[in-house]
Amino acid sequence: MITLQQCVAMDERDPLGAFRGRFSLPEGVVYLDGNSLGALPAATVAHLQQVIAQQWGERLIRSWNEAGWIDLPVRVGDKIGQLVGARPGETVVADSTSINLFKLLACALRLQPQRRVILAEAGEFPTDHYMAQGLSAWLAAGYELQRVPAAQLASSLDQRVAVLMLSHVNYRSGAMHDMAAVTAQAHAVGALVLWDLAHSAGAVPLQLVDCDVDFAVGCGYKYLNGGPGAPAFAYVAERLQPDLQSPLSGWFGHVRPFAFEPDYAAAPGIRPLLCGTPAVLSMSALEVGVDLMLETTMSVVREKSLALTDILRALVVQELEGHGFEIITPQAHAQRGSQISLRHPHAWPLSQALIARGVIGDFRAPDVLRFGLAPLYVSFRDVWQAVARLRELMRSGDWNRPEFLQTAAVT
Repeated sequence: MITLQQCVAMDERDPLGAFRGRFSLPEGVVYLDGNSLGALPAATVAHLQQVIAQQWGERLIRSWNEAGWIDLPVRVGDKIGQLVGARPGETVVADSTSINLFKLLACALRLQPQRRVILAEAGEFPTDHYMAQGLSAWLAAGYELQRVPAAQLASSLDQRVAVLMLSHVNYRSGAMHDMAAVTAQAHAVGALVLWDLAHSAGAVPLQLVDCDVDFAVGCGYKYLNGGPGAPAFAYVAERLQPDLQSPLSGWFGHVRPFAFEPDYAAAPGIRPLLCGTPAVLSMSALEVGVDLMLETTMSVVREKSLALTDILRALVVQELEGHGFEIITPQAHAQRGSQISLRHPHAWPLSQALIARGVIGDFRAPDVLRFGLAPLYVSFRDVWQAVARLRELMRSGDWNRPEFLQTAAVT
């Protein structure tokens, strides 16, 4: 039997406990949606005020040199690289996850001209598949997007596969792949691998170099706490960079962007993935979130993540038995990210009723309640309170009120 007192005692022993006070969390709110939008680091506000008022307001265009704006994509990229197990010069911040996926998928296909299949897992985040479909329709005619269940990925890898495009952690279920094993399986048949790390970076330890990963993308607004719409990052293994040819050859990817030459000449290394002018304000906000993550280690973050998800899973079994919930996140530690997902036929109104009671998770169609546990600021007491309020809702039936049944544009 797990008690509230036990959860409070775990918080008192938490080596990451001090980080919670460094986030601006609303009083009385249990925030379990960091896998969709990370909380606001308190330092972000002051840093952005300084960037806006001094760097932009006073120094104006001089700040591209004086404040290092020009180096933001590579500087923040290298910091993220430390979190994902990359070498310096292998990770860069630019654009959105979707755009970076488009660029890297095009780069990978160009390296595999005799192969025509993009292999992906059915049920992954749809935009990854949308980008592959759009690329195939407009720029890479003749390629086929083949989607199979996770259990069939290994048997579907053959000599036709150019790229295996895969989310490391499934956005809906929280199931996590063995990156090293899957990458090795793809390489064994000559396929390249493009990993989507949106639900991994900042939540689970990653070793892209050690796993021999080819390409990866990830976003800055989830566990990296970079703010809504924060820029994404892209990774390209050093061994592939000499052949890197981005389909979007913008001026910031040019070897001499301020020479303003009439024809494109790609910069060396990973810089060809840069396209237009960097978004200075949003990259500055992202840097604060990444710097905060770098004050601890991913092994400590993972240890707490597993403890939080273990407690949440146990409390669901203990407190919600008989109320129709199914835990769809794998139980094995090696097979799950930093979330617990529950299937329930009334998941949507339950999510809205929980939010009205100060517990913010989210809903994923058609029937999943999703709770993301960001270890830097989620406490064990938070987990207890979330399950307790969900239990109260199930017992009272208050989730069935008309205002909770109404749909919303964002879920």
